[in-house]
Amino acid sequence: MPYADLEDVTLFYTDDGAGHDAVPLLLVHGWGADSHEWNAHLPHLAAARRVIVPDLRGHGHSSVPDGGYTIHALTTDLVRLLDRLDVPRVVAVGHSMGGQLVSTLAIEWPDRVAAVVTVDPGYGQPPEVAAAFPEMLAGLRGPHAIATAQAMDRWDYTPATPEILRTAHDRRLQATPPRVLADLFAAMFCDDDQFGVRPASEAYLKRRACPVLSFWFDPAQAAWERPLLAHPASDVVAWPGSGHRLHEERPAEFLLVLDRWLTTISDDEKSAQ
Repeated sequence: MPYADLEDVTLFYTDDGAGHDAVPLLLVHGWGADSHEWNAHLPHLAAARRVIVPDLRGHGHSSVPDGGYTIHALTTDLVRLLDRLDVPRVVAVGHSMGGQLVSTLAIEWPDRVAAVVTVDPGYGQPPEVAAAFPEMLAGLRGPHAIATAQAMDRWDYTPATPEILRTAHDRRLQATPPRVLADLFAAMFCDDDQFGVRPASEAYLKRRACPVLSFWFDPAQAAWERPLLAHPASDVVAWPGSGHRLHEERPAEFLLVLDRWLTTISDDEKSAQ
């Protein structure tokens, strides 16, 4: 059974494509979602690499412990899962909150990460946007938490977003315990050790030493992150007109860009095997 008992939490995961020589991929979903957001990408990626895709603590088919809903705790869960699977190093790919997790993994456990890919990551929010976060958090902690989360989620789409994506993520939000949503939103943007809001984002992300590929739908966000990327193989991609879940809206293009970038860093990866 694809469940890892890590004592204080049980993580559901899938592990496909074993036997390839390339550094494995770790695909990390976003806030209030689950590993199904990678369904459109998994068959292609697993044809060339081992691909590990977990449900995070409190999400999807993983267990819902009483606590541990912080960025550091969820990242530690990922490290423990990799240890359980005897995977020494990965290319870590994260969407939204997952972008915070894979960045934390690269900074706090640099020997475990060959490269990072972030997809409209949950960091770099300007102060004028972050001013609304305390009110959002209050809604997530109130009696209408799921309705608050659904209202927040509507900002993630454009008129071109397929209705199936809206429906799928609406249902995933409804399946996520409100306490999990509230605690993790606070951890991303409101707690003292958050790095989702500038300038905390800038101070923390400059510590990523590995190659980073970052996807944004907002060119302004892409321009903001570009100077923070230290490794010369790093790159930033902006797709105006896309929504927050651009990898699901445009999976073929996402995979094309990802494949080409992974090829450029393949020589560095070989040292990990």
